[in-house]
Amino acid sequence: MASTEPSVAPTTDLPRLLPGAPLLAGVTGPRVVPESVGIVHLGWGAFHRAHQAVYTEDAMALTGDLRWGILGDVERTPQLVDAVRPQQGRYTVLSVGLDEAGDVVESARVVGSVVDVAYPGDETPRLLDAMAAPTTHLITLTVTEKGYTRRPDGRLDTDQAATDITALAAEEAEGSDDASAARPAATAVGLLVRGLAMRRRAGGQPLTVLSCDNMPDNGKVLKAVVDQLIETALPGATGAALRTWLAASVTFPGSMVDRITPAATPAVLDTVAAFIGARDEAAIIAEPFAQWVIEDNFAAPRPAWELVGAELTDDVVPWENAKLRLLNGTHSLLAYSGRLAGHSTLAETVTDPAIIEHARAFMFDDALPTLTPPPGADLRGYGEELLRRFANPATGHTTRQVSTDGTQKIPFRWGVVATWNLAQGRVPQGVAYGLAAWTEFVRRAVRDGVDLGDPAGAQRLAEQAREIGLDDVAGVATVLLALPGVLPDGAGTDPRLIAAVVQHATALARAGNGLS
Repeated sequence: MASTEPSVAPTTDLPRLLPGAPLLAGVTGPRVVPESVGIVHLGWGAFHRAHQAVYTEDAMALTGDLRWGILGDVERTPQLVDAVRPQQGRYTVLSVGLDEAGDVVESARVVGSVVDVAYPGDETPRLLDAMAAPTTHLITLTVTEKGYTRRPDGRLDTDQAATDITALAAEEAEGSDDASAARPAATAVGLLVRGLAMRRRAGGQPLTVLSCDNMPDNGKVLKAVVDQLIETALPGATGAALRTWLAASVTFPGSMVDRITPAATPAVLDTVAAFIGARDEAAIIAEPFAQWVIEDNFAAPRPAWELVGAELTDDVVPWENAKLRLLNGTHSLLAYSGRLAGHSTLAETVTDPAIIEHARAFMFDDALPTLTPPPGADLRGYGEELLRRFANPATGHTTRQVSTDGTQKIPFRWGVVATWNLAQGRVPQGVAYGLAAWTEFVRRAVRDGVDLGDPAGAQRLAEQAREIGLDDVAGVATVLLALPGVLPDGAGTDPRLIAAVVQHATALARAGNGLS
């Protein structure tokens, strides 16, 4: 079998990926040059670059409808602006997979559907203007669970959104459609609502707001926090005009998205540079597989995504649940247990026989029975294909990257599976193992001063673990399971589940003492 590592690259003297830059043979250049911005995307990161932006370019290329250029909102850091703006939105997607013989198969394309990106700390007025523009028909989001600015009970975190709440109230009171003096947005949801309000004040053309995040009922979740922010900033009659316009002119469809897209490391940038013959600071690597299922509930025009592989459906929930529980739930189990075992990547972890048996138990014994198969879907076959995809070492998907935001992800990925099985009188051992790996990860991380990667929950996790005692494996596991918001419907205090988690956590603690 040939090496499964992506190409290794010498890259220091290569030119920058600028418009018109020559590309090496076999690299596909941009298929389109958009004529205008039709989509504002909040949370412009690696996943959007590998997924929605690619579908959008392909749809424009197929139909010749070039009004779907994307303006990306870079939420976390302005560094991506510096990376992609000189390239006029262009960036590379390196697709890396394995053939049947286990050999690496690579292909690269330079994507041209992105017009520009903007950082709200510097360019909130520009983003608001773009969301209000009549040529914009879609606002899409990939801001991750924590980007929805919710408390553990699922409602809007008004403290976190306070700056945007104040700004929205002032902007609506002023009644202007001039964004030039708008203060910087503090949250993605706040930026969205302020953009919606400005759109209404500027004439109120219909608009679709499409969530592409890995959450159950993501469209409904987004609509709920939007409503709560409006009610907080504009209670009663003061927000009546905005609420009426939203109800008549804006839809919030849900969607399910899938493509494994690891973080772009310096090594990835070097690999891409050698592959295409130019230095691309916004390049990403991804697996070949991609899937997009979208609720067909649009208030305005949209790209012809269904012609390039997306599936439009009246009910996205069965697809969403299958992906969240089988893919994302198994991903989290592998990430936490992999870190405990010293594995740096998911591909290493999925070949560890001591872990994969628990992953299969979670996927096929615990999660699969909770699902209603989408029409025509083979969920057992889908699960087996997921395990093969996870084993692709070429993507370098790290356990550290996936083992983040546990308090935000666990309720959706493991919570429903746990409660369903307990209600059937069955202890879900795969879920219990995953929870044990998480609690043991938290215990060791707090003990050793390792970043928990969970901004929304790190403080309370650390406080609870220290209060119990960092040498008390069972005690830490028990108290973390019972934290509000981690597991639904009393599962976190169910003695059957607690006993199983403690048993697994104790075994994990005996097996090792470090973290990858």
